[in-house]
Amino acid sequence: MKSCFFIGHRRVSEDIQEQLEEVVEQHICQYGVTCFTVGHYGAFDGMAARAVKKAKKKHPEVQLYLLLPYHPHDQPIPTPNGFDGTYYPSGMETVPKRAAIVQANRKLVNESDYLIAYLKHFGNTRDLVEYAQRREKQGLIQVTLL
Repeated sequence: MKSCFFIGHRRVSEDIQEQLEEVVEQHICQYGVTCFTVGHYGAFDGMAARAVKKAKKKHPEVQLYLLLPYHPHDQPIPTPNGFDGTYYPSGMETVPKRAAIVQANRKLVNESDYLIAYLKHFGNTRDLVEYAQRREKQGLIQVTLL
């Protein structure tokens, strides 16, 4: 099963929604991705989730998971509508809360076959995309920038 993770800024223009939907469709049809994971802390995460939910109507084999950077026992989050489940990466129990989101995102880059990223300025998103691009040069992940 091929997997894809999304990373992007908290603030994003709705103008990219159509492009995002096209890229999700491409990843399903051309790359064989059937498992998508998305966070829930910003506008891009919400847009990515909407794009995958829309694609699931056409491709019922596709699964969508919500990334949990904090232990579900400490911060329980019910599985949102349209999601197939939640995912808490192993080994996150010892990560300090202030670093949990960044570390969870990095773990998903390490575990995923594909990354769809929206990058416009400096910050943790840029750092993670640059890390993913270094992994891409090693043939470990494929990065799509919007």
